[in-house]
Amino acid sequence: MSVIERQETSNPAHAEASAEGSLLSDAPSSAVIPRVLFSPDTTLPAPRNDAKARNPRQNLRALLVEDDSTDVELSIHALRQGGFDADCDAVQTREEFTESIRRTRYDIVLADYNLPEWNGMEALEILRHANLDIPVIVVSGYLGELRAVECIKRGAADYVLKDHLVRLPESVRHALTEKTLREEKVRAQQDLARSNRDLEQFAYVASHDLQEPLRMVAIYTQLLAERYKGKLDAEADKYIHYAVDGATRMQAMVQDLLSFSRVGHQGNGIKLTDCNVIVDAVLRNLRTAIEESKASIECAQLPSVLGVSSELTQLFQNLIGNAIKFRGAEPPIIRITAEPTKDETVFAVADNGIGIASEHADTIFVIFKRLHTRQEYPGSGIGLAICKKIVERHGGRIWVESEPGHGATFRFALPAGKASDVRTEN
Repeated sequence: MSVIERQETSNPAHAEASAEGSLLSDAPSSAVIPRVLFSPDTTLPAPRNDAKARNPRQNLRALLVEDDSTDVELSIHALRQGGFDADCDAVQTREEFTESIRRTRYDIVLADYNLPEWNGMEALEILRHANLDIPVIVVSGYLGELRAVECIKRGAADYVLKDHLVRLPESVRHALTEKTLREEKVRAQQDLARSNRDLEQFAYVASHDLQEPLRMVAIYTQLLAERYKGKLDAEADKYIHYAVDGATRMQAMVQDLLSFSRVGHQGNGIKLTDCNVIVDAVLRNLRTAIEESKASIECAQLPSVLGVSSELTQLFQNLIGNAIKFRGAEPPIIRITAEPTKDETVFAVADNGIGIASEHADTIFVIFKRLHTRQEYPGSGIGLAICKKIVERHGGRIWVESEPGHGATFRFALPAGKASDVRTEN
């Protein structure tokens, strides 16, 4: 046990030091000088730390994967000295570790790299298999640079050498902060996904339920136009025309909104789909428009992709239909190609139409966004928004390359992978 004795400066030892020019010689005669004697089991009182006094201690539930009891005690001591009220368990084997994480919720895992029966990094795999997000910090006596990098790549939050345990508290704080940020990000993503589902459900219900009253409005305004056209004054005919036109456009917009909200909620399932068959079906659907516009369509050999065939049909039909609609003075020439790569397949639908200004390259994919009047080009401005939703639901991306007067090339990339890469919705 340590002993702290208090002596007056009149002590002979201090008087001698003063005579030799010690710095204590100027101390007042009444000053009291502490003398600290150490014994083997000395426990020093912790020095006053104003920063720690201002910051409350943090509770920590830790699991130590360590076979040396002395190292366990040193790690716990470092945590407590660093401001943690650490409640720790220690395990040595894989079985003990698995059982511990099954029955106790831990904030952090401190794992030695080399253990007699297993590698402490295997704790990461066990945690992943149990679907637990618990930060793992490697605490080892020696860890080479390459091995340290390997640990971080495999998912360790950090590594701390046993002869530098003073770093351990800060490393733990950083790992816990990163975990909090991950959890907040997951919650935000879940909230956003839930909000999007609610909005889509609202759009579906609203557009579905609005169809019947809008149909009645459209029918009776058309009857008014047929029965009273020319029987009233010109002003009345104009008002009736406005009512019929507005009801018809609203009906078309509601039907388009219903189509948009149905993306992801209907279809015949995810399967390997031959895009050549898809395009053949689309060209049959668009036969009348193709003949009227005298369009020339060239289609290269296309690969098969994983996706929902009904949605891929709608995607190609919207893009080819737009290429026919937004044509210039010359008959449309449309080329459909695909370029497979290691990670994705990039499809392209190119035309010689009126083109799109670069400042509109993103806005054209916004729902109900139009760049032209209805008198110039009919439609509600929802076709490209549907294309974007279909492509993104399949884990891909879509963009346009164009200049006004020089045609447009719409490209979309679909990932190469397993069926699980495509998100399904109920």
